[in-house]
Amino acid sequence: MAALIPPHGGALRPLLLPAGEREEALKRARTLKKLPLSTREVSDLFMLAMGAYTPLAGFMGAADWRGACLEMRLESGLFWPLPVTLSCDEDAAVAAGDEVALTDAGGEILGILAVAETYAIDKALECHEVYRTTDAAHPGVAKVMAQGAVNLAGPVTVLSEGHFPETYRGLYLCPAETRALFAGKGWSTVAAFQTRNPMHRSHEFLAKVGLQVCDGVLIHQVLGALKAGDIPAEVRVRAIDWLVANHFPEGRVIQAGYPIEMRYAGPREALLHALFRQNFGCSHLVVGRDHAGLGDYYGPYDAQRIFDEIGADSLAIRPLKVDDTFHCFDCAGMATGNVCFAPDGGKERASEEERHRAVAAVATGAAPGRPCREGDGGKLRISGTRLRAMFANAEAIPPEYSRDGVLAILRAYYDRTP
Repeated sequence: MAALIPPHGGALRPLLLPAGEREEALKRARTLKKLPLSTREVSDLFMLAMGAYTPLAGFMGAADWRGACLEMRLESGLFWPLPVTLSCDEDAAVAAGDEVALTDAGGEILGILAVAETYAIDKALECHEVYRTTDAAHPGVAKVMAQGAVNLAGPVTVLSEGHFPETYRGLYLCPAETRALFAGKGWSTVAAFQTRNPMHRSHEFLAKVGLQVCDGVLIHQVLGALKAGDIPAEVRVRAIDWLVANHFPEGRVIQAGYPIEMRYAGPREALLHALFRQNFGCSHLVVGRDHAGLGDYYGPYDAQRIFDEIGADSLAIRPLKVDDTFHCFDCAGMATGNVCFAPDGGKERASEEERHRAVAAVATGAAPGRPCREGDGGKLRISGTRLRAMFANAEAIPPEYSRDGVLAILRAYYDRTP
């Protein structure tokens, strides 16, 4: 049986201390200077804890910060597309050689940082390189500009993953666990599908394209902080569970969640999503239109093109680039901008599986595309934002938008939400 893809840079490196050693470490942490983390820093700490950021040993030093910003490479030469840093104010009085206890906003001790280096950064440079903008209206830029004046670097020992393991029992899976699940199913190729939404018909289509290429699909839920108005994770999980049970082949989908806080860094974040999915054991990442984007800060396919701009040695995982996806009334079903299913002459209309297979062939370069007809006439654009607006405005939702069971779960949520 073929092996799963290797972790990025070598063996998995989870930084969560074994359970039997945490109490003693926590006693020591209580004697240390306390440093509160931002929500983004907490999410990065939890990603380090589970091994998702393998092979990082902690928060980046100045050379790695600069390399990640400018070259998408660490000082060692290893590919890394954006900074993972920790900051504090100048008056925090922390120096190299110190140990500090890392806490959340409520004061819970989450880990210990052995400070190896302190340094200042050019925040505008980071924003320009990573986010392609210095506009303070961009939430990722706002986070960087709100950082303290000093970055602290060094290895971390994580003592707690907060509420995630308990709140999302059975869903909150670390890379070692997903790899074990994949291996147990005999999978060697797995397509990761990223979502922060309950999966409408376009999402379903994208995930099923992944099934045409790989042994299985990992539907990977964002459990960290989201944008205002996003649907809570527990509601999304129920909706996706129903969808998988009723509209996917049995035994070929695993749903899991992870604690990242989205940066909305568009192309750079798409690369990070691929990198840590490789650590989870996935061989492919589904990259659709405007992956990890926000507003008009990035072009709709910038997150796909950037995979062609990095060196072949950068990542082992591969993107599945799927064009704009929509319901086409001419084709009588889901279609993409570069694969048309309108029948020729007396030819019967394509089945769902034929559509998935044809789009997968184009996504992998095995077949050329055939553009759908020009213009938006006859096309129903499907988006999570529009779906939320239809619920909020009590609009009728067409069946082409989402499956009936998913709509029922979402309707119950909106009916009880003020």
